[in-house]
Order: sequence, then structure tokens, then C-alpha cells
Amino acid sequence: QLQLVESGGGLVQPGGSLRLSCAASGVTLDYYAIGWFRQAPGMEREGVSCISGSGGSTNYADSVKGRFTISRDNAKNTAYLQMNNLKPEDTAVYYCAAADGSSWNPGSMWLYEYDYWGQGTQVTVSS
Repeated sequence: QLQLVESGGGLVQPGGSLRLSCAASGVTLDYYAIGWFRQAPGMEREGVSCISGSGGSTNYADSVKGRFTISRDNAKNTAYLQMNNLKPEDTAVYYCAAADGSSWNPGSMWLYEYDYWGQGTQVTVSS
């Protein structure tokens, strides 16, 4: 059973940076696409970014393009989300999720395509 654990969240000032990590255990991550999602209070969960199992394909929500970078290190069974130039509207609980690579539509950030979810990590951007 694949288990995911996020870390790296915290409080940061506008314009600051954070790097989130998503550590997997239970199975090798190579065959899974990884997505990062976020959910602000009172809002629906939304896709932020995703990456294919090999790392060769990535996709970003328009709101984070040019500021966030997704990556993965399959040798460490870990995925990352580097977040730069953070804005107050980026405040949310961030979740990583894994989708079976054999059924995942490349670039998809549809929640229903992701079968495994972490518990989330809080990111707060405030002065």
C-alpha cells in the first residue's frame, strides 16, 4: 500500500519561498504520477502541479506558472514542490497525491485520477 507524507510547510512572508516534500513508502514511486493540490478554507481542492513517473512531463495551474516548480527523485522515492514568490492567495493546505501511471492522463490534475493522498501540510503566506 502506497503511503505519502508531506512536509516543508510553514509560515512565510509574501515574496518568500518554501519547498514541500512528498515522501512515499510501501511501493516504489517510479510507476506513479504525482500531483500537488491545495485547499484553502471554504474552497474546493484544486490542482497545482503534476509530474509523470519519469519526470519528463509536467503541468502547472496558471496561477502558479513561473513561480512553482515540481520535481521528483525516484531514487529517494520523493517528490518536491519548490514555491517561490509566494503570495497571500497561495495560503492553503497542500496535498500530494499519486496516480497509477498506466491509467493517468498526461498532465491531468483531476482529483479523481489520483488514488493515494497524503495528510497535507499547511502553507501560510502572511506579513
